[in-house]
Amino acid sequence: MTNPLLAPWTAPFGLPPFAEIQDGDFGPAFDAGLAEARAAIARIADQAEAPTYANTIAALELAEGTLDRVSGVFYNLAGADSTEAREALMRELAPKMSAFASEITNNKQLFARIESLWAARDGLGLEAEQMRVLTLYRRMFVRSGAELEGAAAERLTAVKARLAVLGTQFGQNLLADEREWFMVLAEEDLEGLPAFVVDAARAAGKERGQNGPVVTLSRSLIVPFLQFSPRRELRRLAYEAWVARGANGGATDNRAIAAEILALREERAKLLGYGSFAAFKLEPEMAKTPDAVRDLLMRVWEPAKRKALADAGVLEGMLRADGIAGPLEPWDWRYYSEKRRMAEHDLDEAALKPYLGLEAMLGAMFGCASRLFGLEFREIAGPFYHPDVRGWEVTRAGKHVAVFLGDYFARSSKRSGAWCSAMRSQRKLGGDQRPIVVNVCNFAKGDPALLSWDDARTLFHEFGHALHQMLSDVTHGFISGTSVARDFVELPSQLYEHWLEVPAVLEEHARHWQTGEAMPADMRDRLLAAGTYDQGFATVEFVASALVDLAFHEGAAPADPMAMQAEVLDGIGMPHAIRMRHATPHFAHVFSGDGYSSGYYSYMWSEVMDADAFAAFEEAGDPFHPETAAKLEQHILSAGGSEEAEVLYTRFRGRMPGVEALLKGRGLLEVA
Repeated sequence: MTNPLLAPWTAPFGLPPFAEIQDGDFGPAFDAGLAEARAAIARIADQAEAPTYANTIAALELAEGTLDRVSGVFYNLAGADSTEAREALMRELAPKMSAFASEITNNKQLFARIESLWAARDGLGLEAEQMRVLTLYRRMFVRSGAELEGAAAERLTAVKARLAVLGTQFGQNLLADEREWFMVLAEEDLEGLPAFVVDAARAAGKERGQNGPVVTLSRSLIVPFLQFSPRRELRRLAYEAWVARGANGGATDNRAIAAEILALREERAKLLGYGSFAAFKLEPEMAKTPDAVRDLLMRVWEPAKRKALADAGVLEGMLRADGIAGPLEPWDWRYYSEKRRMAEHDLDEAALKPYLGLEAMLGAMFGCASRLFGLEFREIAGPFYHPDVRGWEVTRAGKHVAVFLGDYFARSSKRSGAWCSAMRSQRKLGGDQRPIVVNVCNFAKGDPALLSWDDARTLFHEFGHALHQMLSDVTHGFISGTSVARDFVELPSQLYEHWLEVPAVLEEHARHWQTGEAMPADMRDRLLAAGTYDQGFATVEFVASALVDLAFHEGAAPADPMAMQAEVLDGIGMPHAIRMRHATPHFAHVFSGDGYSSGYYSYMWSEVMDADAFAAFEEAGDPFHPETAAKLEQHILSAGGSEEAEVLYTRFRGRMPGVEALLKGRGLLEVA
């Protein structure tokens, strides 16, 4: 029987044959893809012809076609809809894929060809994009150890293989803790909870095989429970389980794994000649150095902490008014902050959510993309990889642009958080390949699905990443879409959130799911006026995480990461009632892979730009200003990694921004 992953994909738009794929197909498909890629790379490295751009760099771009296709499907499914078989294969693949990557960068003949092209680059007549890709290929090889010899090269290969295994294990342990813990609620425990929270708890209980409602560790359920439950002891139990993910002892404990990861990262950096892993990791980013990152974070930390401490005083007063001696604890903050928000801004989330139905917000999300970039969205039928997944064909002026898949609801088989990925990336080399882009979220399922304001922001955020993928217009897949500096990749996503706050967008799309009536103007105005509410809390929990991440990687690796975490938090004066957004044992951004290691700050670095970028539309007097939108697409969204991020941003805006726009956007300028 033919493996559907290896046979031609004949579904519309070249979609994977989801209905035909079995878990057992992936292993053989990876083996076939690896064998094909190894043979192609050997042909490139061993050929007698002198190196040219076409026979070396362009050939490398196309050498892994089957492997890219299989990987694009598998890793999406492994994160969004895990099974025991998929988790087992991930563990098997981690060292195997790492070894394959090292084989390529350790291939001396291949690197010699790249070095030959690099030495002669000015006389090759390369186009600008080709010169950029050659530069990035050489940088990738050098940073992967291509210049190392003998024992050092062998050790680096072993270190990277072990890191791949540990990162996979870290993520799977976290998913196991999130999947296995839940707290059963008696009927009397539902007191004070809005209907949408009760409905979500009952749905979660049904999924977990319980006869009644439960609280799980899904952010879309535990956060509203912490906001609304008057039962302090239940809030404490739920909160402590939430922050203990990855630190519960036994087989899923991540603390020793984190320590080993940090030690191996330090060793990797030293083998490559860097003083620290942070110095190695930040070199190709916009920030360049750990000192630049620390400077940004500390400029934001002090005003954020002052605001948070002032807010804590108010909330503790409310706690004492309820007859509780105090102090204010982390499981109290969201509960009293929600009460304060209601009192000061007359904003009741239970009253707000009916206007933020998923369907309405999808309409807003697509509508803004249509007005800004001329995109149209037509829903298409599956089957996709899970019954919850929906799909749309994206077109412009009648021409196919992309396929967009949305996977929006929490389930026990899905890792926490929200993300954007591409099952297939855009490129022109070897034929015009249009992308298949996936947004994955963890919203509470309901009938209908109603979003919180934070959920709606997440929806827009991930779609900003999707636009970066869908509007990509480059020749080489190597620099396509989101293949940019880590501290630049969040610019399109965070920028797109701003359109959710445009009053005209809410007026058109934020409509009651039952009556169809628009959100009342006074509710909308109160919602937007509260845009900076509780930003002291949000900024403190984020910056604390970023500072711990930086500390882990800018010096000697700590033998006890938890002790260093405590030391860093004590040193910056972390408020008692606020915890890190991601404590070390469940800091998946940093430990499930190298992506955001030494780089969690990048959300804030990008926020400096997104506030300034949206100001370009405000200065034009129109949030949908056509010329500004065209410049945004030309210089940011379609450009991928075709130039350094600073160059792309400066072409769009004319200059780089300062931190003031970020402080103003978070309502912290007055306390700076």
